[in-house]
Amino acid sequence: MRRLAVALIVLSVLAGAWNKPLEAQKNRERTRALVGHVVDGDQPIEKAVVYLKNTKNLNVRTYITDADGGYRFPVLAPNVDYEVYAEFNGARSDTKTFSGFDDRKQANFTLRIHRK
Repeated sequence: MRRLAVALIVLSVLAGAWNKPLEAQKNRERTRALVGHVVDGDQPIEKAVVYLKNTKNLNVRTYITDADGGYRFPVLAPNVDYEVYAEFNGARSDTKTFSGFDDRKQANFTLRIHRK
């Protein structure tokens, strides 16, 4: 029985099972975030839809803004460009890029809705 326990420990070490939490922690430390607000003039816009596109794999994530017009996209990959814009009642903001060369842990973009 003792040999079996030792063998299982050796196998788990060789398989790297104990390094998984450490690897996950390192990956979280390398991530970054994009936060900001959607506004019309100086007024925050609640329930605007913010689109975030990963330009590497073309995945799109969305966020519906809070009462203060705020949005957040945590856990973004480093070294990837992201495009972000907002829409509200048929109007939209300009598209902004969060560059993969931008080394900030958290960027803050204000998205201004342009009403027609």
